[in-house]
Amino acid sequence: NSRGAASLLKDGISFTDVSASGLFEGHDLLRRGFRSVKNELLPSHPLELTEKNFQLNQDKTNFATLRNIQGIHAPLKLQMEFRAVKQVQRLPFLHSSNMAMDILRGNDECIGFEDILNDPSQSEVMGEPHMMMEHKLGLL
Repeated sequence: NSRGAASLLKDGISFTDVSASGLFEGHDLLRRGFRSVKNELLPSHPLELTEKNFQLNQDKTNFATLRNIQGIHAPLKLQMEFRAVKQVQRLPFLHSSNMAMDILRGNDECIGFEDILNDPSQSEVMGEPHMMMEHKLGLL
């Protein structure tokens, strides 16, 4: 089914993957690792795209329900609060639990996979703070 594969490719590529420098920017091997063309083209499992977009789909459903129950002002207010919380960030080399986003989504009382097995102090990847800050500011 060529049409199904084309729609998967179209849905899998987001606008945020294209940086400000353009499509011709070189691949940073130290930060991103080796490229695998096969992994960039198609998902490895049919459910991968739905799992990848689970939180987005959940938010859309919650916004639609909230709009039907309380009116248009409620989801707009919640989206504005989401944007405000996303703008507040720590330095790139410091771990952020993003507790405010969990509270807005109602996930603060849930224990999930990432709560136990996503401990950044036990992560194998630790970057140099100066290099990470220069990369975020676009100096590197």
